[in-house]
Amino acid sequence: MLEQTSKKDSQLIFGRNAVLEAIRAGTAIDKLFVAPTEQKGNLGKIISLAKAAGIPVKDVTSQKLDAMTGNQVHQGVAATIAAAAYASMDQIWESVRQKGEKLFLIIADEIEDPHNLGALIRTAECCGAHGIVVPKRRSAGLSPTVYKSSAGAVSYFPVVRVSNLVSFIDELKEQGVWFYCADMDGQTWCQTDFGGHVALVIGSEGNGVGRLIKEKCDFTVSLPMSGQISSLNASVAGGVLMYEIARQRMAIKAR
Repeated sequence: MLEQTSKKDSQLIFGRNAVLEAIRAGTAIDKLFVAPTEQKGNLGKIISLAKAAGIPVKDVTSQKLDAMTGNQVHQGVAATIAAAAYASMDQIWESVRQKGEKLFLIIADEIEDPHNLGALIRTAECCGAHGIVVPKRRSAGLSPTVYKSSAGAVSYFPVVRVSNLVSFIDELKEQGVWFYCADMDGQTWCQTDFGGHVALVIGSEGNGVGRLIKEKCDFTVSLPMSGQISSLNASVAGGVLMYEIARQRMAIKAR
């Protein structure tokens, strides 16, 4: 049987041989989709290889795969190709050292809207941040929509994907990084000192920053809300805070 690429989305591959060879070749796969009812034959091997490679695996129905592939033969498995390769934290630290700067990192906590993630990446790249970190689960990945929403910024801007944000934060704290949580109940953003190694945590618009992540943060910063709406879009709030960090780092004084 020949495996085909969907006509609707050239970033989607499906069929067991096609997906298996993509994983073996080290292709930057964003997510693997499998139908549990069809997990026989070499599908178990595909899942094991994907997990070993750090690729998120999501169980879906056969009907979902039918819709994703335009009702073509998928053999119970499909995968989305990342629009860009993920980076490592070591690469970001190396960039920080080469530039002689303090770390400026964005943590996107469960931002599932690809348009929001793309907009955050675009702003982060423009204001001089060194990279952005996303969790493997419950987060948008480097999909074509994120690429487009970032205006192509993902081609230049490091995106790191980690299994556990809490553990990741603990590791960076040992390296002298201060964490700032964007939340409604915090100190005013423009009265906050963003000196030193900074990691700014932006939560989803619906749920905000998760409780465990918030407890790990050293500071909570907020934006004034004077209207009837109680929250801003995640990428908008993140943009305001990122540029305050950039303003302080560039020593730009208000007149």
